[in-house]
Amino acid sequence: MAELDTVCRLYADIWGTGADSPPVSAEVMRALSHAGNYVAGAYEDGRLVGASVAFYAEPVGTTLHSHITGTAMGRGIGLALKRHQRDWALARGLKRITWTYDPLIRRNAHFNLVKLGARPEEYLRSFYGAMDDAINGGDESDRVLTAWDLTAPPGPYPLDLPPDTARGVRDQDGRPLLGPTDAGTVLIDLPDDIESLRRTDPGAAHDWRLAVRQVLGGLLADGARVAGFHDRRSYVVHRAHSRTAGATRI
Repeated sequence: MAELDTVCRLYADIWGTGADSPPVSAEVMRALSHAGNYVAGAYEDGRLVGASVAFYAEPVGTTLHSHITGTAMGRGIGLALKRHQRDWALARGLKRITWTYDPLIRRNAHFNLVKLGARPEEYLRSFYGAMDDAINGGDESDRVLTAWDLTAPPGPYPLDLPPDTARGVRDQDGRPLLGPTDAGTVLIDLPDDIESLRRTDPGAAHDWRLAVRQVLGGLLADGARVAGFHDRRSYVVHRAHSRTAGATRI
């Protein structure tokens, strides 16, 4: 329990909550761990620098759902922890790990799609309801459900953008500009730093939320798939068919 209390303090620091209201309690982590689920910590020179909590999910016997992972920034801690989680899952016969993340956070999108090779599968609007921590406060809690195929070969995963690639959302002077989505491949830009933007310009942050919700959420609902993340800025989405012709491209 002492170790789990340390995880609570780490999470409270990362998410900017009070020490008495961390994102997950020590008691819940204790129960999940005792029931055979994944609760792991990453240590550096004897100090806790990261932790992850995951539990078995549907389909039964194939999937682990990673509910929360938080680490100190840099030094490859997050990647080491995810690789440990992957090894843990494979040792138990699992084939994939799922989790949710805020689709507006560029560093998370790059980490999940480029470094791990995971892929968003479903757009979840206001998934957690209202949140008041330092990271999410003042915004709606949209998430994408993302799956990591543990049987796939490791990356990197090169992307070739066709010449008729469309920009469904373009960053124009820090604000989103909607564009065509009728092409076979669509790019969706993200803001430079949505967490800072929520504090400095809530209106612009809200515009980004609505734009990405409309375009990425709409494409995923129509059966499109996210193929990767381009230039550390843009989702690359492949559609099965184009809707109309003649729209302006990049």
